[in-house]
Amino acid sequence: MSSLSTHVLDTVTGKPAAGIAFRLFHGATVLFSGKTDADGRCPQLRELDLQKGNYRLEFNVADYFLSQGMTLSDPPFLDVVPIVFGLSANAHAHVPLLAAPYGYSTYRGS
Repeated sequence: MSSLSTHVLDTVTGKPAAGIAFRLFHGATVLFSGKTDADGRCPQLRELDLQKGNYRLEFNVADYFLSQGMTLSDPPFLDVVPIVFGLSANAHAHVPLLAAPYGYSTYRGS
């Protein structure tokens, strides 16, 4: 079995993004739905036993930035940010998201 973690940072403020709703998909199946904690993480995600394969994390960034009092374009330039990634057998993957209203980046963390 493999495991997964994520960490979301708000690059506008330079702080962890607390309260971002996100989902983990395997194909069309939602495996997990939750929100980031005060540190921009979701510890419950690590408790999942995942198989080798392709997965997708979807982060509701527009809702988060609106909740922070930001004015966004209508419709928002970035509404939901998807990150599609592969997970090896018996491995751990850390998938960070650095987000702003008009751009984002990700990488394979440790």
